[in-house]
Amino acid sequence: MKNLVCPISDQRVNEQVTRLNAMFTIGLIVLAFVLNSAILFIFLMADFFIRAFTEVKFSPLNYASHYLSHALNLPVKLIDKAPKVFAARLGFLMIALISGLFFLNLKIASIVIAGMLIFFASLEFLFAICIGCMIYTFMILPFYKK
Repeated sequence: MKNLVCPISDQRVNEQVTRLNAMFTIGLIVLAFVLNSAILFIFLMADFFIRAFTEVKFSPLNYASHYLSHALNLPVKLIDKAPKVFAARLGFLMIALISGLFFLNLKIASIVIAGMLIFFASLEFLFAICIGCMIYTFMILPFYKK
């Protein structure tokens, strides 16, 4: 794990907030399937899009996570923002795929992809393990070393 290389930026984010984002993501994905709600998938896709591709400071989930972090008095731990943006882009792609499969009534396929995203988000939420860093190290970085 020490050989992982993540994208780097000069911007910082609170790790507690990113972990709470993962918790909310897990809850909303499960709720979307339980309620059979396409609207929740669209909401998640919009939220990931805001975090991944815009300069807006807070997406709805990010705002809720920030508020909850302050309400619970969680200690601030600043980390590099770039890996989280990369992970949000991967999350956006996965939610878009889940949504597409859900709209096409391919429930099993959407549940499988959702299970993967829930697993990745669970690692972030419970253990602060960023799968985005692993994907970046082994699947993106080799193409930039040429």
